[in-house]
Amino acid sequence: MKALNILYAFLGGAIVGCGAALLFAPEKGEELRNRIVRILKRKGIKISDEEVDALVAELTGEN
Repeated sequence: MKALNILYAFLGGAIVGCGAALLFAPEKGEELRNRIVRILKRKGIKISDEEVDALVAELTGEN
């Protein structure tokens, strides 16, 4: 009986963890890049797609 309770606790924790991950997941990469471009354009900064990709790579350490 104790092993079954541990299994239920594990499965419950996994379900709660998956739900939290879906709720707090960041935006998709393409959506985030578009958002960055919109914000920069509002500030008067023109930037190309290649420059956004380079900026994201620099910020994430993917040089």
